[in-house]
Amino acid sequence: MFENKEKTPLDQLGEFKLIKQLTGEFKLKHESSVIGVGDDAALLENQGLEVISTDLLVENVHFDLMYTPLRHLGYKAVVVNLSDICAMNAIPKQILVSVAMSSKYTLEAVEELYSGIYAACEKYNIDLIGGDTSTAPQGLCISVTAIGTVANKEAVIKRAGASEGDLLCVSGDLGGAYAGLQMLEREKRVFMEQPEMQPDLEGYDYIIGRQLRPEARTDVIELFEELEIRPTSMIDVSDGLASEVFHLCEASEIGMKVYEDKIPIDQLTYDTARELHMDPTLYALSGGEDYELLFTLKQADYDKVKNSMDVSVIGYCAPKSEGAVLITKSGVEHPLKAQGWDAFPS
Repeated sequence: MFENKEKTPLDQLGEFKLIKQLTGEFKLKHESSVIGVGDDAALLENQGLEVISTDLLVENVHFDLMYTPLRHLGYKAVVVNLSDICAMNAIPKQILVSVAMSSKYTLEAVEELYSGIYAACEKYNIDLIGGDTSTAPQGLCISVTAIGTVANKEAVIKRAGASEGDLLCVSGDLGGAYAGLQMLEREKRVFMEQPEMQPDLEGYDYIIGRQLRPEARTDVIELFEELEIRPTSMIDVSDGLASEVFHLCEASEIGMKVYEDKIPIDQLTYDTARELHMDPTLYALSGGEDYELLFTLKQADYDKVKNSMDVSVIGYCAPKSEGAVLITKSGVEHPLKAQGWDAFPS
């Protein structure tokens, strides 16, 4: 995508040439994207309702460039926003990307970041329609705004809407992203103590990929349409399963029973947790960054999903008075605890 191989200082280009350099290869794919990058503002002409979400990634808070390739970071920055669009049962169509960076970054480094953004746009068939660039006193900060469409108000799925007796379901598997993060952090510590040592991540490809290059579950939204399913509530798993369960409980004013033995955990995630002397269930409950979809269904829809290899029924909705409960593998009930990501911990 980009051909520059040297280290070009950004001040050689200036802001407008930089924007043109970074976004020149992004072509509009949707008729609804009337005007994209290059004017004072973007112009959209969508039918139906628009769903909008934004997210902020800050260096040394949300990512560590010691083990995060810039291309992967650009891809992930887009995906985490698309996941929020999917959580509303909408189809993502456009994104705006704003980047602030210090003088340590060269043109080639920023091009690498944008090559990941470009890859995500191609994978999910979305248009880059604008954004901004700025200097920063230190580090790198990325803000992405995603825009999606949904046919009508009835098609929108919110966190509120679940009722007693509804099934609690989740796509994919959980805990893998946190397991990958733990392995990356382990190798970073080894490198800091012994710089001559090379990272040893052989055999951990799946969980490393879950951390560095997650995917948004647009395919699950397509599955709902194919199976004629409308979840009663939904949220994406960005902060850990336990936190998201509490969000659904609060919004829907219900309780939930979650069965530990039903939580989908990949074998490599399980083995990695044990290798690090940790509880695999804790990885799934509190790890976060899996970007799977957690949703509730009417029991009448069970037959539609029971044979799906990518949807697991992990519990059910209970009266609000019972709260959120984890039923362990031994059948003991414990109050569920949310220990996932908090941007402003007390």
